[in-house]
Amino acid sequence: MSFFTRPTLAALLLAPAFAMATPLTYPDTPRGPVVDDYFGTAVADPYRWLENVDAPATLAWVKGQQALATPFLEALPERAALKQRLTQLWNYERRSLPRFAAGQRFFSKNDGLQNQSVLYVQTGKAIPKVLLDPNLLSADGTTALTNWEPSSDGKRIAYTLAEAGSDWESIRFRDVASGKDASDVLNRVKFTGLAWTEDGKGILYSRYPDAPAAASAEKADETFEKLENHRLYYHRLGTAQSEDLLIHTPEQPSWFAGGGLTDDGRYALVQINQGSADGNRLYVHNLQDPLKPVFGGKPVAFLGEDFKSLFQVVGNVGPVLYVLTTDGAPNKRVIAIDLAQPDAAHWKEIVPEGRDVIESVSHVGGQLLVKRLHDASSQLARYSLTGKLLGNVKLPGLGDVNLIAGKPGDSSAWFQFTSFNQPGSHYRLPMKSGVAVRAWGPTLPFKPEAYVTEQVFYASKDGTQVPMFISYKKGLKKDGSNPTLLYGYGGFNISLPPAFSPQNLAWMERGGIYAQPNLRGGAEYGEDWHRAGTKAQKQNVFDDFAYAAQTLIAKGYTSARHLGIYGRSNGGLLVGATLNQHPELFAAAVPGVGVMDMLRFHQFTIGAAWRDDYGSSETAEGFAYIYPYSPVHNVKPGVAYPPTLTITADHDDRVVPGHSFKYAAAMQWANRDNPNPQLIRIEERGGHGAGKPVSKKIDEVADVLAFLAHYTK
Repeated sequence: MSFFTRPTLAALLLAPAFAMATPLTYPDTPRGPVVDDYFGTAVADPYRWLENVDAPATLAWVKGQQALATPFLEALPERAALKQRLTQLWNYERRSLPRFAAGQRFFSKNDGLQNQSVLYVQTGKAIPKVLLDPNLLSADGTTALTNWEPSSDGKRIAYTLAEAGSDWESIRFRDVASGKDASDVLNRVKFTGLAWTEDGKGILYSRYPDAPAAASAEKADETFEKLENHRLYYHRLGTAQSEDLLIHTPEQPSWFAGGGLTDDGRYALVQINQGSADGNRLYVHNLQDPLKPVFGGKPVAFLGEDFKSLFQVVGNVGPVLYVLTTDGAPNKRVIAIDLAQPDAAHWKEIVPEGRDVIESVSHVGGQLLVKRLHDASSQLARYSLTGKLLGNVKLPGLGDVNLIAGKPGDSSAWFQFTSFNQPGSHYRLPMKSGVAVRAWGPTLPFKPEAYVTEQVFYASKDGTQVPMFISYKKGLKKDGSNPTLLYGYGGFNISLPPAFSPQNLAWMERGGIYAQPNLRGGAEYGEDWHRAGTKAQKQNVFDDFAYAAQTLIAKGYTSARHLGIYGRSNGGLLVGATLNQHPELFAAAVPGVGVMDMLRFHQFTIGAAWRDDYGSSETAEGFAYIYPYSPVHNVKPGVAYPPTLTITADHDDRVVPGHSFKYAAAMQWANRDNPNPQLIRIEERGGHGAGKPVSKKIDEVADVLAFLAHYTK
């Protein structure tokens, strides 16, 4: 008997795809006759039928794609070892920052490989008690605890659950002492906060109206419902949801309403947003005015009528609000507004705008804790309420302060710090001394000191200097042969700071380089940087990404045959558009849950909210700058596209799966004679990413890294 590992049937069948480089046979995808007219330009949309994700033809197509992609990915020779190592690296304890209420400490914790984190409560130094374990709510781990908030008296928590990765949530209430739920259940909830009133008897929350009866009868699944008329409500415990008090209805069906309260419970804060832009309206209501009904009457302050500026209340002392704003400050500043004289002429500047954008401000211990971004890394500083700089907080190194917790009456703040080689660790910051102390941190089976991160600046197409983090294992030789993963986002005023990821560590352990440029469209340098990557300037983002690739090649980190790209959501759009424009630059590409049909994105679920960043094809101007880069519409037959793995999920109601379906179909059609595989990975009972079970995360990452590793080696 000879002792050897017998290859799987899938490996035997698929070996020629790797060794002989013969084209794959893709599932049949009929091209329909749909042609739209956009301001005199005829645009074919042959895969319009794939937008109907529940249609029998689409479901059959999905099964066919899964039957092709699943065995192909499982047969990749790098996958088994990568999945084993990813499982080891993911198996470390992760905790949320603590929240304190009435002497009790609330926090969530994942032991490592639990599908969902568990919520605990702790009194003093007693052993923490499990308050809610979502792992017991579904067999496959796809019921997620997405948010939770204790009441100020610590007697109850409000919490939200989501199923199968959907953005739809339900709100429930649990008694802390008994661990039992109240009978109240709030449905039709999406994009909500949980704000307890000071008496602990109710919450402010946001929801959509009930679905029309006819629509409910035709389709019970609300997953992909078009979203309109987001509203803010007050729910009082022990009453039916139908009796909830309507607080605010936005003027337009596509706008969003959110609510909160100041820490002292004195003022209700109603925030209205038009979409993804930072500009908002802010209504301030005095809840302690005996002459007005609760939440009723005219607000004591109304800011941002034109939606041009951000107004975010970060704290208050009596009638004086401390507000983070972009009014007169693209990089943000903090102002004080006395509600007795709320007009702009009486505002007082507390923390001025500077070169470094202010990302967040927390009111803790009678001070303002200001987080800034300096070339995409965090800095912390303490200010008095009069604006005096009390000192800078020394951080552990180049990285990101991604969470801050604390209240005005607390003597200490808590924050979480992470970097490319350090998982999220908790630090306690006594506000008097300003010296941060590491209070808790996990340990992983790797040596952080074995890795190095450098930051380079490169010139994009128009000469703009763009920063990029490059991380790798020490001893790397810049000979152009290193497998490299280039990851980007570039949009929606979201920054990409240094952050720990088991998947990036697994990649670097194998000798790979992880590169992360801070593209325009993000928040790294304030609103001007953001706007430079939106609407008619969106091409800047794709140029920044392509020039990052060229920089890595020119400096000898890698070469085109060893360079893979990856991005998710808006980053999936980034990968699709850049791949279409520069297929010669890359050895492999993974567009994840991307916005791929830019002519129709606004017609699905929450897509209309993205017009602030993208514009839309509803106007001639918008069509003129969107059509040239829309990934679905710019796949060209005869072009030798590199191996591409498109990723989506069947319950993604943020970026609906039709985007990825249409892009994958277009790539397979254009590449039917190209030996480079064009696959689509479709997750069942999965969404956009939030709440995904750890087991599903590991499986997906193993597929992504194995695909990239195989084609960049």
